[in-house]
Amino acid sequence: MAGDLNGRRIAILAADGVERVELEQPRQALDDAGARTVVVSIKSGEIQARDHDLEDAGTFAVDRLVGDVSIDDYDALLLPGGTVNPDKLRMEPAAVRFVREFVQSGKPVASICHGPWNFVEADVARGRRLTSWPSVRTDLRNAGAEVVDEEVVTDGNITTSRSPDDLPAFCERIVREFAGAPQAARAGGRA
Repeated sequence: MAGDLNGRRIAILAADGVERVELEQPRQALDDAGARTVVVSIKSGEIQARDHDLEDAGTFAVDRLVGDVSIDDYDALLLPGGTVNPDKLRMEPAAVRFVREFVQSGKPVASICHGPWNFVEADVARGRRLTSWPSVRTDLRNAGAEVVDEEVVTDGNITTSRSPDDLPAFCERIVREFAGAPQAARAGGRA
């Protein structure tokens, strides 16, 4: 896996309440494969991470604001979970637009646990085969998705997993999926 993602820029869209392990482990897998990961959020500074939604789990530095970036700046998108994180993102029009445009572009998008709530708000779940944390599944079904209970699911350019227990399979799959996508040409070295 080392070097599979050399030169690729991956946006990690997250907000306060992100489940630490769901951002940290995929980010490490992507970085280890040679990607440049960038935390994009709805506020500057730092975002508050959680452990099992309830316990304080430190912070992550925010690299860019979602309103200041374009999908053209990145080769793939990671949407970690945590109950509060996707709920905050769903309330921010720039974040919803970013997710919608990413999925519609055909570039790879990966989401775990509660993260697929973003697909509901962005209206990109319809007709997709997805998985998620159990409490999100009704929302996905109501948004027109075919919901399955599997460790990791890839449908077109979207990869989803159910929970932190699935992280090993999720991380392996997203490195493979992200490596298979065309790399965008960029000018000026913007993050």
